[in-house]
Amino acid sequence: MSDADGVQQSASPLSPRSLVEPVREVFAGEGELSRAAEQFRPRHGQTEMALAVARIIETGGALVVEAGTGVGKTFSYLVPALLSGERVLLSTATKTLQDQLFGRDLPKLVEALGLPVRTALLKGRGSYLCIHRMELARRDASLPDRSALRSLAKIEEWATATRTGDLAELPGLDERSPLIPLVTSTRENCLGNQCPKFRACHVNIARREALAADVVVVNHHLFFADLAVRESGMAELLPTVRIAIFDEAHQLNETGVQFLGTYITTGQLLDFARDMLAAGLQFARGLVDWQVAVSAVERATRDLRLVVGKSAPGNRLRWVEESPEGIASRDWVEALDTLHESIKLAMDALSTVTEIAPDFQRLFERAQEFARKVEKFGDPCERDAVRWVDVGTQLRLVESPLDIAKAVQEKLLKTGGEEVSNRSWVFTSATLGDDAKLSWFTEPCGLQEAEILKVESPFDYATQASVYVPRDIVKPNDPAHSRQVAELAAKGAAQLGGRTMVLTTTLRALRSIGEDLQRRFGADSGDGQIEVLVQGQWPKRRLIERFREGASQGRAGCVLVASASFWEGVDLPGDALQLVVIDKLPFPPPGDPLVEARSQRLEAQGRSSFNDYSIPEAAVALKQGAGRLIRRESDQGVLVVCDTRLVTMGYGRRLMAALPPMRRLQSSEELMDALTRISTTAPAWT
Repeated sequence: MSDADGVQQSASPLSPRSLVEPVREVFAGEGELSRAAEQFRPRHGQTEMALAVARIIETGGALVVEAGTGVGKTFSYLVPALLSGERVLLSTATKTLQDQLFGRDLPKLVEALGLPVRTALLKGRGSYLCIHRMELARRDASLPDRSALRSLAKIEEWATATRTGDLAELPGLDERSPLIPLVTSTRENCLGNQCPKFRACHVNIARREALAADVVVVNHHLFFADLAVRESGMAELLPTVRIAIFDEAHQLNETGVQFLGTYITTGQLLDFARDMLAAGLQFARGLVDWQVAVSAVERATRDLRLVVGKSAPGNRLRWVEESPEGIASRDWVEALDTLHESIKLAMDALSTVTEIAPDFQRLFERAQEFARKVEKFGDPCERDAVRWVDVGTQLRLVESPLDIAKAVQEKLLKTGGEEVSNRSWVFTSATLGDDAKLSWFTEPCGLQEAEILKVESPFDYATQASVYVPRDIVKPNDPAHSRQVAELAAKGAAQLGGRTMVLTTTLRALRSIGEDLQRRFGADSGDGQIEVLVQGQWPKRRLIERFREGASQGRAGCVLVASASFWEGVDLPGDALQLVVIDKLPFPPPGDPLVEARSQRLEAQGRSSFNDYSIPEAAVALKQGAGRLIRRESDQGVLVVCDTRLVTMGYGRRLMAALPPMRRLQSSEELMDALTRISTTAPAWT
């Protein structure tokens, strides 16, 4: 461990080989952990996981732990990691969870254990203010409106006081603000040590702190971004860290494939054009016809978008042949060629002024990278990869590996072709599969040889929760399905005074059910009416805050209708949430190019894509959604799955087995009785 001056010192007299017994003592009834956690009491599962982590730290190797909700897995891996006295890398799924781990859990435990541990938080570039780009933004004539100028002024005022430059500290800044890309840097536009603000750079300061720290908290996106490009400070950190722990590891594969492939977006190209024009007019006005060079890139980029046409936003277009499906090959190839030529023209212009300012050298390098990627997309797709186009307000051209198994085997578990036997890897989550081997997680992550541990939740689900599948609801593909889901959710919410979350599998169902519920309860939630919140209408953080408020301060309770990211990582303990309604079984979308490619690979291996891919995917997603309901030992609630296939199809038994052992309700009368019992024991909502 290191002290405040970065001098290496021993954190404790423990050697790694004596780790198990001290860990066991911490988790005893009178151990140090009782001082760190309110109402702590020894839990067999929590201690079992902690001892397994301690052993893998001693011996090296990989450990995969599925720890059910309520086990307390965070302390199970933190205690042995801290007591080891070694440098540790902690990675979690989101920046929000990162902040929670760094700002709450770690300090609490470090204090309780009395260890001189130096911790650091490290996020991606986009989370930190870039002082140089903030100054450029002030002179940017393309700022959207006066509101953007006012927001920029607030950022400039905050910039004089912040120590970390982490934009999460800035109150009132919407995470979707168009100003954020203008005041942050990316790998593509960062000037590195040529930047005039390099010494004051918040990203570099955060990296230096991370290099001097004993425990570094990162997120999966940053970890894989570094693994892909070996560009950030993590490239210096990882080789010096023997212990790496991944929390919320169920997201690793999908996060990894985003970074281990190749992608280019029309948004990136337009940002490049804007940056090129701003730098040209500021540092080399009159030396190049910047407007002509920039216009060529912008026009070629927009023409590429126009070739795709009015395909619905959110669509993924298969790209198996020369062009994506539904797009004439000649038009697509011509548009790509024109884009490539416009980028080459930009490179020619930039090459004449690279000595004038470091901005031009970095712009030239960005143009080179864009040209390389456009050329790659003109060639056939690589083997064991899949290619597609994401369609939205911008296009995203993607070529991705099908999973991260090869990268994990070659870049994590092996170095130079030889296994690193003394390095310790811990992967944990509440949901990692529906079989004993946790194959859903271990196969695509290349961890089939890892040690497996499954720790059951300590909650008494049979007493705390019930599950109901309405037998009389229409099939999910029936046009009336969403209306019936909304009707059932409305009845339950009326009984509970809100306290209801509706999880949908599609954006279409999200809109349909959300609008239906808002009509039923009224768009205006005044006069004590239940308030219906719909994902997309407010930022996610604000939606969750309002839902948590529930019926407080004279306001009505809430119904939250959500999809995608709300299926996991949303913690609503206590009375705030007592009814979760899932519209249908969350099978992976069959038309998705990545899903198709994975299914085809399994079929080519003689396996069943439905049994070995679709069902495990649905089981994990269903378990994640159901996991929103019971978060504490005192919680009560009902899960409703509006899909009769769960009880009528053979595979339904496998999916039902993936859920916690809740009491089964057989009729709508039993459902209402259960909700009535819950509502009579909960605080009044009016």
